[in-house]
Amino acid sequence: MTLTAQSKLKLRDGNEIPIMGFGTYEMEGKEAYNAVRWALEAGYRHIDSAEWYYNEAECGRAIKDFCAATGTPREEIFFTTKLKNNSGFAAAKASVRKSLKECGLDYIDLYLLHSPLGGPQMRHESWKAAMEAKAEGLVRSIGVSNYGLRHLQEMVDASVELPVINQIDLHPFMTRPDVVAFCKKYDIALEAWAPLVRGLRFRHPAIVALAKKYSKDPAHILLRYSLQKGYIPLPKSSTKSRIQSNLQVYDFELTDEEIEKLDSLDEYLVTDWDPTNTP
Repeated sequence: MTLTAQSKLKLRDGNEIPIMGFGTYEMEGKEAYNAVRWALEAGYRHIDSAEWYYNEAECGRAIKDFCAATGTPREEIFFTTKLKNNSGFAAAKASVRKSLKECGLDYIDLYLLHSPLGGPQMRHESWKAAMEAKAEGLVRSIGVSNYGLRHLQEMVDASVELPVINQIDLHPFMTRPDVVAFCKKYDIALEAWAPLVRGLRFRHPAIVALAKKYSKDPAHILLRYSLQKGYIPLPKSSTKSRIQSNLQVYDFELTDEEIEKLDSLDEYLVTDWDPTNTP
């Protein structure tokens, strides 16, 4: 599998997304701005934010400043943000416009419903708002986050436009084979929002052994796993050296057997929250 820092994945709506993203969860203010600038300078072209992160303004400003300083076209940077609450159609439409104003960009590349919380009707209304925002050109692609089988099936049954992406907790210790199979069936791409397992399993013997074999860090093994599974990992760090280091994953490849071994480590490890089974 030949992957490079420039590799992109074509989404079901025809748009393309860089296969490696940069996460900004739990970053605010100057820390968020600096991290995004460092990420862009290191070569990331995909920045993941959210209304709930309270850093859309800093992410957008970092993107604009980087583009101005380097002559990089805005179109080369993929920016994602997310709806905080499923609180009805009008509220969702207002949130899209608020996020667009906050980030200060001409459009949002990918807009996600952050979770399935709120129940079927609120999910449906939020999705309708997202579809309208796309039709109006405010956003280019629309998707969901933390959706489980029942929520995805609900969308299929409603015969609505399907999400291009489901961003979810996904790693060797949380493999979610049922959700993965469903998304593959309907050509819904998968993003891993905690590909590094929040550092909780860096010392696991299987990870350590592979890191030693390839002369890599545990983070590199986990990111390479995600890429070879066809997922879009969103590693986050506020440390410049680590931000740069996390891109050093294109010069080695795990074997099929090693991927299978990593898959076997599944223990349904929740690294932050798990609303995938909510009604």
